[in-house]
Formats: sequence, C-alpha cells, structure tokens
Amino acid sequence: MSVIKYGFGYWKKYLFAAIFAQICSFLAITADLMIPLLSQLLIDYVIVDNNPSEAKGIFAFLVSGKYGKPQTFQLFFSIAAVFGCFILVRIILIYIKNVTLQRLGLNMETDLRVSTFHKLMELDSETIAEYNTGELLQTVNSDTIMFKDFFCRMVPNLLDSIFLLGLTAYLLTTINFRLLVIPVILMPFFIIALNKFKKIARVNYAAIRSCNSDMNLTVQENIEAVRLVRSFTNEKLEEQKFDRSNENLKNAHITQIGLSAKFEVIFSSIKQIAYISSIAISAVLVMQGQMLVGFLATCSSYVLRLMDHISQINNTIFQMQQQLVAGGKIMNFMSCKSRIEEKEDAVPTPEKPHIRFEHMSLVLKGSPVLQDITIDIPYGKHVGIVGETGSGKSMFLKSLVRIHDVTDGKITINGRDIRNYTLNSLRDRFSYVFQEVFLFSNSVESNIAFSIPEIDDIYIEKAAKDAQAHNFIMGLSDKYQTIVGERGFGLSGGQKQRVSIARALLKNADVLVMDDSTSALDMGTEKKLLKTIKEDYPEKTVLISAHRMSSVVDCDEIIYMQDGKIVERGTFEELMQQNGHFAKVYNIQETQRKSAIDYDSAPGMNPGEEG
Repeated sequence: MSVIKYGFGYWKKYLFAAIFAQICSFLAITADLMIPLLSQLLIDYVIVDNNPSEAKGIFAFLVSGKYGKPQTFQLFFSIAAVFGCFILVRIILIYIKNVTLQRLGLNMETDLRVSTFHKLMELDSETIAEYNTGELLQTVNSDTIMFKDFFCRMVPNLLDSIFLLGLTAYLLTTINFRLLVIPVILMPFFIIALNKFKKIARVNYAAIRSCNSDMNLTVQENIEAVRLVRSFTNEKLEEQKFDRSNENLKNAHITQIGLSAKFEVIFSSIKQIAYISSIAISAVLVMQGQMLVGFLATCSSYVLRLMDHISQINNTIFQMQQQLVAGGKIMNFMSCKSRIEEKEDAVPTPEKPHIRFEHMSLVLKGSPVLQDITIDIPYGKHVGIVGETGSGKSMFLKSLVRIHDVTDGKITINGRDIRNYTLNSLRDRFSYVFQEVFLFSNSVESNIAFSIPEIDDIYIEKAAKDAQAHNFIMGLSDKYQTIVGERGFGLSGGQKQRVSIARALLKNADVLVMDDSTSALDMGTEKKLLKTIKEDYPEKTVLISAHRMSSVVDCDEIIYMQDGKIVERGTFEELMQQNGHFAKVYNIQETQRKSAIDYDSAPGMNPGEEG
C-alpha cells in the first residue's frame, strides 16, 4: 500500500467537508482572477478614453453606457463596486476554506495520534523494544502533525494551483493565445528540475527525521537519569552526547537549507524569465494595436500568477517529501504485528483460576530463558519463587499474562491454554507489582486508584494501610493528594514500593503477583506487609518472587530456580531439610542479618531506618 493511499484511509472520513472547502477555494480563486479584468476596464475606459464598442470579455456590459460613460466617476464607482464585491466574496470564501481545513486537519491529526498510541498499547514488549524512545515519540507526535499537513495543506494547495493554471491559461487565450508560448516552452525545465530536487529532498528529510529522533532520545534519557548523571559527576559526557546530537540535527537542516536555496534560485530565475518575456510579448501586441493597454496590466498579472503557481506546485511537491517520509514511518509502525496475538474465538478467563505450568519452556532471541517448568497452582495457593539474579523468576511471572508467549509446553487456567483466553480478561485476573516501580506524575491517591479511578477514598486508604503505606502518606505535605514527580520522584524506594503494592491490592484481582517488590523494605515492614496479605486476602492466589529467602518462608510451596529451571521445590521445612541451594542461601542471609543487628545494637550506633 502506498503512503498516500494509507493516509487517505483517515482523510476520507472528512472527504465531504474537504470537497466543500475545495469548492470554496476554487470559487475564491475564480473571484480573484476576475479582478485583473476589472482593472483592465478601469485603465481602458476610465483613465483612457477608448471606444466602448470594442470592449470584450464577461464585464463588457459595464462600459455599455448603462453604468456610466467612459472617463466618468459613475463608471468608476460602478466598476469599483463590482471590484469590491469580488474582493469581499474572495475574503469570505478563503475564511470558510481555511477554518474548515484547519478543523479537518486537527481531527485527522487527533485520529492519527489515537491510532498510533493505541497501536503502541497493543504491541508486545519485545516489539516495542525494537524502537528507541525518541523514535516512538517522533512517530506518535511529530509525524502525525507532519502527515496531517500533507492532506489538509499540501494537497489543497496543489489542487488550487492546478485549477488556477487551467483557468488562467483559458483567460489568457481569450485575450491572445500568444501569451502562453513562453510558459509552455519553460514547463519542461520546471519538470526536469523538480524531479531532480524531489529525490534529494526525500533523502534529506529522512536524515532530518532520524536526527530529531536521536535528539529526543538523548534529552529523554537525561531527564530520566539526571540523578544518576549527577551522582557520577558525568555531566560533561552527557553534554558532549547532546552536543553531537544537536550538531547532527543542525547539519541535517543546513543541508536541506542549501538544497532549498538552490531550488528557489533555479525556479525563481525560470519564473522571472517567463514573466519578462510575457510582458515583452504583451508590449509588442499593444504597440501593434492588437491589444489595448489595459490588457497589458491584466496579462502581466495573469502571467505572474501563472508562474507563481507553477513555482508553488514545485514547492508543494518538494515539501511533500517531508510529509511522505513521516507518513511512511507511521504506516510502517502501524503495520507492525504483535507477537502476542489474540485468537478470534478467544473466551473470557474464568474467576478463581487454577493455574498449571505443563513442561513450559521459553526461548527469547535464540537463548533459553525457562526450561521444562511444571508446577500446579490451585486457586488460593501461596507460592514463593526464589533464585539468583537471571534465574528466570521474572520471566516465569510475566509469562502468566502473556508478556511473552511460551515456545514449548503450555500454561493452562482451569484446564484451558491461556492463549485461548482474551488478553484483557486474562490480565484482569492478575494484580502485578513489578520489580521496577513506576508511578505516574500525579497524586498518591490517583496512583493507588489507577485500576479503579472512581473508587471511594475509604478503599484507597484500606489498601494503603494493608501495604503499610498509610502512615508515611499521612506525613506527606498534602497527604493522599500529594503530587509525586515522574516515576515517583520525591519518594524513597521503599515508599514507592508500598504505593505500588497498595495499587495492586486495590485492584483486588484473583491472583496477586509480587515480583521482588519488597526489596527496598526493611524486614520489619516486610513482615507486617506479608502477614497482612496472608490474613486479609486468604482466598487469593499469591505468587511472591524474592531475593530474600525470609520473604517466602510462609508460602505453601517454594520453588528455587537456577538457569531457567526449577532445581528445588517444597515447603520451607522441606527445603531446609534438603540442605540444598535454598537452605545454604537462607542460612547465609540469616547470618548476615544477625550480624547487622548486633552491629546496630552496639554502643554509639543507631539502628538504620528504611526510607
């Protein structure tokens, strides 16, 4: 599918209004082209005393004597009145056209932005990871504006110019067909030069867009990592990276400016040659008595407009290359297929899910991540998942909601493969607390109530209390209405984790998934939190991934993972009796904890406090 055809799929929704705007524009052009004919009458019959019987054209009736005799104020005011009417009509029609096209353009821009954002929400994590953030921002925001301009500005301008060329050429032939000779001769030169510049322009605009994406990425990364950069006193390095991106963007624009300047010089030169030559022909015709002097002014006006709009066609096609580059990026992005697809006959996920992993394996980019996982998780069971960093704990949990689809074996809920359930209903059964906490730049209350924005405050407070977050929230400047910065800036790591846990608890889904989400909490707070979850949510399935073995001691079953495999499983007591990986790590962590307690309890030492 061509880029233009793809964009027309959005524009056709407003086609009738666009046609109305174009008709208004054509009428305004027609009114504008009548004005030089009236100017000719003013020159030839008000300023100069010519024989009215020789008048020709659609306005010849004005000098018939009914509206005033030659060289009289009556004729002057009659022609001036018609002149003013055409100017007024033109102004009104242009106003209607501009307002209509601007509204249509904004509607199309909104539609494109909605479509690209929805596509972003539909794509799986692996596909999104193939784009950098700057590229995505460019596609969702800048490209939609640019591509909208193609249909609401460039195409109407092109149609206007073509219509004006046809009508002007006709009007010139009614005066004297010889006036078209020069424009016709020069037309091939326009076309050859345009084709040459058009190809170079598209390459240049693609380079500018790429540099813009790099600039967006550089700025976005430094906004998010500003504290990290400062802590490493690495501002100079980041400034150098920014300077390189900025310089590349500047150079790309300079290259385009140079091309545009050459373009303007060549086409302006051709236009001026055509204009001067046409005026010379008109002057010769006047001197030979084949044309009145008023037609000289009229013809010069028409020829100038003719050449202006030939140049405008070239300029428009030249600038369209930028819009086509943007449209191509949007089209390619929208054509991306998510690796996580929903079947047409997918059914809603049942309540109280009974989960089973049956010899499940997962391979990403050719590397095995999970291997031959088999585990049964009846509804209401509490499962702990532990292991070293990179053992596959997070992937194990993410596979439940199809962040990644299994490559072998299957995951079932109530005996049916999860790939047979609708994505929304499947994910609605889980409350996730991710390892990397993300809070929106909004109030604490809004962050907790993310899944149910209209819920009563009493439930928000209950979830915060269960997550051990209520006390520190009440100590904030505006309590639950306190605005936290992007990604929770202004809160400590432990505070952000507790807000994130409160958000998951408020959702009240059948399965609570905590992916190393208590790592920033002190052991006392963590113990209270886990105890509350066990007592207040006894019927829920709870899956807890942790690096601290003490976090999972109360679970019904604990699995120890290594290199994507389950190497140990059982209750806490059973794993301690096995004296395997779990027992060794647990004993080491307990020894370290007791040593820390003894150190903090020594004279002159203040116990550390979790933030």
